[in-house]
Amino acid sequence: MTRATCERDRLAVVVRRSEAANVIGMLLEGGLLDKRRKIVRRGGMVEIPVLKERAGIQIIEQQSPEYYLKMPELSDLLDGAIPERLRDLLPSGWFILGDTIIVRIHPALSEHKQIIGNALLRLYPRCRCVLADHGVRGQFREPCREVIAGTPGETIHRENGVLFKLDPMKIMFSQGNLKERMRMASLGKDEVVVDMFAGIGYFSLPMAVHSRPYRITAIEINPVAHRYLVENIRLNRVEEIVEPVLGDCALLTPEGEADRVIMGMVGITDRYLRKGIEALRHGGILHYHQNVPAWQYPDALMRPPVHAAALLGRSAEPIGCHKIKKYAPGIIHGVADIRIC
Repeated sequence: MTRATCERDRLAVVVRRSEAANVIGMLLEGGLLDKRRKIVRRGGMVEIPVLKERAGIQIIEQQSPEYYLKMPELSDLLDGAIPERLRDLLPSGWFILGDTIIVRIHPALSEHKQIIGNALLRLYPRCRCVLADHGVRGQFREPCREVIAGTPGETIHRENGVLFKLDPMKIMFSQGNLKERMRMASLGKDEVVVDMFAGIGYFSLPMAVHSRPYRITAIEINPVAHRYLVENIRLNRVEEIVEPVLGDCALLTPEGEADRVIMGMVGITDRYLRKGIEALRHGGILHYHQNVPAWQYPDALMRPPVHAAALLGRSAEPIGCHKIKKYAPGIIHGVADIRIC
């Protein structure tokens, strides 16, 4: 091992414990977190191991790095159980949601999916179930999933100090939205907020737990998601902040009282822009989510809310755009932050 390699194996970011969750999320998003080493607490500070240096982040060289024991690879556990010609098609990643593993299985491996599921449970003994993911369906964007190992059921997912209870067979939870959920956790202090497509509280709960708005009106039309929203409000002890509303935000969005409106849906969001803009007071902030072609980003993302505001006789000032994730080949899920006056 070269000296340069040794130095890279010691690189870390040092932050206060209160900042650690946000920094870890950012490093995960950028592929910089070194998962071979443990995150180490030293007093009120936390050392987070990283793979390389990056502009704008202060890096130290750890004196005493701590390493995890090396986990076996999925392919190692399946040696001899999967035909050699199919080994390159094995999943390279998966999402752990509470105690449930969610994975996409290549169609050519369909007859081996139970073997793959059982191998994943061996890798993660604390998990109780593996679900094969086949996308979403219907008006409520319900997940298409099948049980390939273990026993399914409700789970509680812990993220950035927030608890999300849900049934992964009935409710979507996107790993790719982590960075945006963490960003929302830093906004809204003392404000009146309207969350127009609240789901189980994806954005309302981080904001309520960490920023403590004056009030959040969380509107959700899916009765199953709304039920979990109500339960998650109780689990996170934010009943005095978040008001859950069951129904269509086209009918139930309040007018002229919000400092901030979250429109966290994609595909149909533009149909509700009038209601979102009318909910805002003078100088309020609109968070408009939508899918746009990558080559048209960010203009195609900012244009609809600016145009909708003009039709209502209001001005719109774009103040930021954020890429959330790749939605499909050549398509970006993004969010535009627009100040509406």
